[in-house]
Amino acid sequence: MSIQTSGSINSALPARKPKIDWSRYSLGTAAAAVMAFLYGPIIVLIIFSFNDNQVTTLPLRGFTWRWYEKMLANEQMLEAISNSLYVASSATILAVIIGIPTAFVLDRYGFYGKTLFRRLILMPITLPGIITGISMLNFFRVIDFGLSLETVIIGHTTALIGIVVTQVFARLQRFNRRLEEASSDLGATPWKTFRYITYPNIRTAVIGSSLLTFTLSFDEIPVTFFLTGRDNTLPMYIYSTLRRGITPEINAVGTVIILVSLVLIIMSVILLGNPKSDSTSR
Repeated sequence: MSIQTSGSINSALPARKPKIDWSRYSLGTAAAAVMAFLYGPIIVLIIFSFNDNQVTTLPLRGFTWRWYEKMLANEQMLEAISNSLYVASSATILAVIIGIPTAFVLDRYGFYGKTLFRRLILMPITLPGIITGISMLNFFRVIDFGLSLETVIIGHTTALIGIVVTQVFARLQRFNRRLEEASSDLGATPWKTFRYITYPNIRTAVIGSSLLTFTLSFDEIPVTFFLTGRDNTLPMYIYSTLRRGITPEINAVGTVIILVSLVLIIMSVILLGNPKSDSTSR
């Protein structure tokens, strides 16, 4: 009887509403606000690149491809894009060629002043770009070296080589060197050991630092401003064009850069996620 009475009493009571976890909703709202703040301007840029209006303002008038057509017909912009690709690619290649051996030296050898050397490599990253640009400009003037895209490449490589060194060095610190010793014991040459054992284990660091170096070099303005000659890169062209106001062509080229960057990221993820791409699996 007591059980039935308690059951009847419980059935008579109204059901309790579940408590709302306000902290969870607050966290989600904050995350959504941050994402909107970061990617909202990019979405606006893409939308206005297709807007059939010479002035970047609301309301939208219609869909059009003519700003992309004007971009492809703009010889100065195409030349600036070509120069930026040349500078970024060359600076990335040089940074990788110099940065990987430097990381190996820091990881494998001990020498006097090693700590100071590591800090000097990181200094161009921590310094403002304007300081690096002025320093490199004075250096080229002292040695009487004319300014050109090649001086920009040297400046970008100097400023960004620390990214490759730090990323590869950090990966080498977690690398099991017994694998290299086993490869050598089996008769492999140092090059084969690096190709089939060492590089697959540091490949993500190399590719990741290369992509970051390419992106930063492509967008670099302060160092480029002081070291460029008569040839413009894309950031310098956009900077000079913005003095006359934002044009739909700038929105179009910005959209293209965003899409290309997205494709590169997807390609890198597919490449790194495919185990068949590892030389060790062969």
